[in-house]
Amino acid sequence: MAIHGSLIQQFNIINMRHCINCCIQLLPNDLHRQCFRCRGHNHNNQKCPVCKGESKIPFYVDSKQMNLLAVLEVRTDHHESWNGLFCLKKGKLYSLIFGLIIMTLVMASYILTGAKHGMLLIPSPFHYGAFTNNPNLMDNESVSDVKDHYQPWKINISYIKDYPSIKLIIETITSKIEFITRQRPDLEDLKKQEPHMFSVIPNKFLPKSKNPCWYEEYRGNITANPYTTNSYALYSKRFRTIFDYLRKVFWNHLYQYKDKHYRLRCLPHFYIIGQPKCGTTDLYDRLRLHPDVRFSAIKEPHWWTRKRFGIIRLRDGFHDRYPVEDYLDLFDLAAHQIQGVLQSDSTKEHARMNKIIIGEASASTMWDNNAWIFFYDNSTDGEPPFLIQDFIHAFQPNAKLIVMLRDPVERLYSDYLYFASANKSAEDFHEKVAESLQLFENCMLDYSLRACVYNNTLNNAMPVRLQVGLYVVYLLDWLTVFDKDQILVLRLEDHASNVKYTMHMVFQFLDLGPLSEKQEALITKSPASNTRRPEDRSLGPMLPTTKAILRDFYRPFNTKLAQVLFDDAFLWKKT
Repeated sequence: MAIHGSLIQQFNIINMRHCINCCIQLLPNDLHRQCFRCRGHNHNNQKCPVCKGESKIPFYVDSKQMNLLAVLEVRTDHHESWNGLFCLKKGKLYSLIFGLIIMTLVMASYILTGAKHGMLLIPSPFHYGAFTNNPNLMDNESVSDVKDHYQPWKINISYIKDYPSIKLIIETITSKIEFITRQRPDLEDLKKQEPHMFSVIPNKFLPKSKNPCWYEEYRGNITANPYTTNSYALYSKRFRTIFDYLRKVFWNHLYQYKDKHYRLRCLPHFYIIGQPKCGTTDLYDRLRLHPDVRFSAIKEPHWWTRKRFGIIRLRDGFHDRYPVEDYLDLFDLAAHQIQGVLQSDSTKEHARMNKIIIGEASASTMWDNNAWIFFYDNSTDGEPPFLIQDFIHAFQPNAKLIVMLRDPVERLYSDYLYFASANKSAEDFHEKVAESLQLFENCMLDYSLRACVYNNTLNNAMPVRLQVGLYVVYLLDWLTVFDKDQILVLRLEDHASNVKYTMHMVFQFLDLGPLSEKQEALITKSPASNTRRPEDRSLGPMLPTTKAILRDFYRPFNTKLAQVLFDDAFLWKKT
């Protein structure tokens, strides 16, 4: 039966071929009326798609000039395989293929030359370049590149022509800006989101320490390595040396009481929270030279913003979340010194060493809330229901925060030079700025300013990190949970021109004692940290058109920032 059915199917297919091959020379209206084979003895009206259309649907492609005529058969019988035939003369088929090839070559030549010389009529709005927004890279910054002066460079006229169209995009963005105060979440809601964190960190700390410290019972094996499972040590070889030292001295600092062992745990007294490429590395390097200041074992743990969510590199996806215990391990060295003070019998020694304060300097803390969308529900109109500062304030309502800012236009170019991996140039930077502005505009048409600033998809799509320079958006959100006198805002331009002045401001803000002339000279006269690389200096400044575009974009945000801080220096008019 199977063989017989196959023969019948082959016979029907041959019949259909005869029908189509014969009728291809005729006009559609004459099909199946003048065709000999269609009306021949082998013709089957029940099988012909035109003579009997109940089981098949004919689809015609035709023209009055008869340059191309074909019949495509589409079966509606789901029990058989689809059979479609395109029939036309070989000469016409070859002519069609040749024409398509020529047209493709012409279009390819147009696109390549047009893209090279900026002549495309419709530029691509979603061109992704070599820029990598890598959250695992340290958000390093530069001081000396603020002072850099370059010789004038040749200007590409095509980029000047882009200015009017880009200006329209900026005007649209500006018209949508609204600074709306966010609502603080309830403490109970925070506890529901991070129950383990709240079970580890107490709500009260030791009264005799300036830092938020407490004793925690150590339940581990006293002969085993207490840092074996620490995620910072597991995922980074360069941190293992630090943890090897901590392991060697760990047992000397356990406190025994009633047959139980206790360890001192501490959180930072102050945080340097931002921004990247604004001089936080230089501030960190100088401040850690102060005899009363201790920092985490790692300069930028990025725990609050990334590691506690399991983010090491966004391109690698999510890993296991770093527990809060791994973060607290980073302050063990400082905790050991503080513990020695707390257990000291000497009143003089106690008074001297009790001045120690602990700091942490992750430059992502102020702005990076990209992970919220993967972990927190109940968002309102695309805005994150919980921010980093909500959790820090829940544990440390008296924490002190330091922010270093710079002209956002120059910050963005420095950021591009540092993170871009290849093909860096002023022209490439201009293109990436234009693309990022268009993406930001698309978001602002549908969502609020806060929703776009904290939009993970948008932030990863933009070739350059425009959002990091929207300082006032982040600052206002921090001011919803912390008082203004708990946040010190500095300018990199002031720090670069007068290091001694800015460092004195920091010392006073942190209530640090006076220094000897030798100690102060060591802190204030050391060379600047993390200067711009020579290969990046050779690229010269950004194009004047690009600078004008960015000045227009950041202007309303700088104006609001100057109003909030009561300081017109944050308008950056002279830079």
